[in-house]
Amino acid sequence: MPSRTAPGPDQESVWDYPRPPRLERTDRHLQVIFDGVLLADTTAAYRVLETSHPPTYYLPPDDIAMEHLQQTGQRTLCEFKGQAVYYDVAVGEARAEAAAWAYPNPRPRFQDIAGYVSFYAHRMDRCVVDGEDVAPQEGSFYGGWITSDVVGPFKGGPGTRGW
Repeated sequence: MPSRTAPGPDQESVWDYPRPPRLERTDRHLQVIFDGVLLADTTAAYRVLETSHPPTYYLPPDDIAMEHLQQTGQRTLCEFKGQAVYYDVAVGEARAEAAAWAYPNPRPRFQDIAGYVSFYAHRMDRCVVDGEDVAPQEGSFYGGWITSDVVGPFKGGPGTRGW
């Protein structure tokens, strides 16, 4: 197991997040940009907090330019949230495959995020939290957004699979 980084003032450690994960409302200003288009802009999102993972943000579809999202046939199953569906993001000729996902019918504990969409930061041009560009969580499967107020180490990079 890795050594927990001690959080500084106004920081959170992902090692203080629970497992199973917790869902909480956030009024932080979130933005998603792809190919020069502001795809999402909201202060009415949720975040999922899970041990060793940076927060994953779920944005309301009313605050997303949904015309740029095309649902794919891809599905995955989360033991906590249920079955996820995936979206390709397309703006003009630019396309990012399986760049976003949602839980149309999540398990009861996560019902509040039904239909809300989360974006992979590494597949977008920019994802922003309160004016700060996020760093994507490592690994092709994980979708956490890393900001300066969250410390790790974070699951997702090489050698972290067994955490």
